[in-house]
Amino acid sequence: MSSSPVPRQLSADLVVIGGGPGGYVAAARAAQLGARVALVEARELGGTCLNRGCIPTKSLLRSVEAYELARSGARELGVLVEGVALDWPKALQRKEKVVKQLRAGVEMIMRTHSVQVLAGKGSLLGPTRVRVEAPDGETLLEAPRIIIATGSVPARVPIPGADRPGVIDSDQALELDAVPASLVVIGGGAIGLEFAYLFATLGCQVTIVEMLPHLLPAEDEEVAAELTRILRKRGVAVHAPAQVQSISDGPAGHRVTITSEAGEKRVDCDLVLQAVGRTPYLEGLGAQELGLEISRRALVVNERMETSIPGLYAIGDAVGGMLLAHVASAEGKVAAANALGGRETMCYDAVPACLYTSPEAASVGLTEAAATDRGLACRVARTNFRAIGKAVALGERDGFVKMVAEAGSGRLLGVQIIGPHATDLVAEAALAVATGTTAATLAGIIHAHPTLAESLMECAAGVLGRAVHG
Repeated sequence: MSSSPVPRQLSADLVVIGGGPGGYVAAARAAQLGARVALVEARELGGTCLNRGCIPTKSLLRSVEAYELARSGARELGVLVEGVALDWPKALQRKEKVVKQLRAGVEMIMRTHSVQVLAGKGSLLGPTRVRVEAPDGETLLEAPRIIIATGSVPARVPIPGADRPGVIDSDQALELDAVPASLVVIGGGAIGLEFAYLFATLGCQVTIVEMLPHLLPAEDEEVAAELTRILRKRGVAVHAPAQVQSISDGPAGHRVTITSEAGEKRVDCDLVLQAVGRTPYLEGLGAQELGLEISRRALVVNERMETSIPGLYAIGDAVGGMLLAHVASAEGKVAAANALGGRETMCYDAVPACLYTSPEAASVGLTEAAATDRGLACRVARTNFRAIGKAVALGERDGFVKMVAEAGSGRLLGVQIIGPHATDLVAEAALAVATGTTAATLAGIIHAHPTLAESLMECAAGVLGRAVHG
C-alpha cells in the first residue's frame, strides 16, 4: 500500500505569498534588510500587471500609437506614408517578447537578492505556516512573518447572458487572434477605456456603457467630459449613465440591450468586454479559516499593512482600496520593513492615477469636487495645451492641466491632466502635492522651453491670477 509523499519542510524569516508588483518588491526589500525570504507564486512572477495587465496593454497601445501616427498624423508633419496597416499577430508577438523580457528581469532580481522562489499555490495553515501545493509535491514553510500579496481577478457583473461565449474579460482581450469588427465595453474606467481606444483606433466599432454619470467616475468631471468628446470624435459611442440589461443572440453574434434616461437601445456586436474593475483574489488562501478580518472581499489591514492577526501582513489588490501596481509596490516596502521590526506607515494622499488612451490622462490628489466635499476653500486654474508651444509643435493640442489649491496658503491639493504625455507630467504634480508645495513655488520654478512641463508652471501661475500663456 503506497503512502503519500512526505512534504518538504523549509523555514525562512519571511514568506511572501504572491509574486506580483507588490509581492516581489516586498521580497526584495525584506532581503535588503537582511531577511531570509521565500516567495510563493502560483503562476508567473510579475503577477497580473506584468503578464496580463499594465505591461502587455502598454505594449499593444504603443503599436497602435505608431499605426495611428503613420496613418493620419504623419501627413500633417510632412511625412508621406502609403499602404499603412497594422500586423496584429506581429503586435501580439512583440507584446509577448516585452513581457518575457521583463519577467526575466524580475527573476534576476529575485536571484540577486537570494530570494527563494517556490512555484505553487500558497495557503495559510496558521499565523506562521504556509503550505505550497505544486504538481511535483507539497512544501511546508515555517516563518515568523508572512506577507499576503495574492492580487486580484477581473470582476464580473450578473447580467443575463454574461456567461455566453464571446463575453470576455481583460485577460481574454489580450489574447484575441484578430481585431473584432464591433465591441461593446461594459465599464468606463481605465481598463475599459484603454481597450476601447485600442480597438477603435484599429477600425473596430466600439460602444462604451458606464452606469455612473460619466466616464472615469473617480476622476475630475471636466477631464471625463474632454475624454468623452475626443472618443466620440473618433467614432466611439458613449452611453453614461446607462446599464446593460441583457446580452443575447444577435446578427453579429451578440445583441446588447442598454437602458438609460433616453430609453432602451439595442446594440449588435461581435464581442462584449466586461471591464467593470477587479476583485481581490483570496480563493484557497485559508484567510477565513484562520479568522482574518475581511471586508468587501478584501483583507482588512491597518496603516502598517498588518492584518487582524499580528505578524500577518497583506498588500496590493488583496486589501482593496486603490488597485494600482505602484500602490502595491509601495505597500510591499512598508509591509516588509514592518515585518522586520520597522514602524513605517502608508499614506495615500499623493498617489498618481494614469490612463493610457490618446490623449493620456493622469491625476493626483483631490479633484475640485472632492475638495469641496471636504469643506475646503480652494482656488482652481486651468491651462489648455493649445497654449503650450511644445504641444502645438507636436500636433497634440487637445487637453488641459487643472490645479486645485488651498485658498489661503496656496498649497496644491490636486492636479488633473489630460493631454500629451500626461502620465509622465503627473510625476512633478505628485511631488508637489506630496511635499505640500504651493502654487507660488511651482510657478516660480523655471521650466525649460519648449516643454510640455511648462503647462504645470503656467497653471500654477493661473492659480495666482498671473498666467501669461494659459
